[in-house]
Amino acid sequence: MPDIILVDLYIKTEMNCMKDDVIFDTNILVYAFDNSEKQKNIKAKSLVLDVQNNSINGVITNQILGELFNVLTTKVRCGITYKEASLIINDFVFSDKWHKINYTYNTVEKAAEMSWKLNKPFWDTLIIITALENNINKIYTENLKDFTEMGGIKIINPFDSSVY
Repeated sequence: MPDIILVDLYIKTEMNCMKDDVIFDTNILVYAFDNSEKQKNIKAKSLVLDVQNNSINGVITNQILGELFNVLTTKVRCGITYKEASLIINDFVFSDKWHKINYTYNTVEKAAEMSWKLNKPFWDTLIIITALENNINKIYTENLKDFTEMGGIKIINPFDSSVY
């Protein structure tokens, strides 16, 4: 019979090693591929690598992938082509390191109501409701303004040096 103290210690150690799921807002992923702001690029790349190295449980949605493709091909100054952006999106889609979640019609209804009640952008409320429905309570984003007051989720700006 195993020693209860050792089993208890093992369980506590395993629990402390568990990582929270963190949803990545589009802006964080964009900075990983856009080097126009060098410090943000370095930090965002580091976070993406942390997911690849299993240090962070990274989560994305289909919406975030769509936004990422759009921003990379229309707004990023470094000139990412449609083909390059497609390859980037495919890397996320087919990676077993990134947890992919999506929303339902009910999610859209809840997000629309929250958007209206809080006077927040619909697409941001959709990300939050999708995360909460999937038991994800942390988001990496630079967009603190639009994600505040939504409740139930911890907003982390990874570019804020006081956080790390």
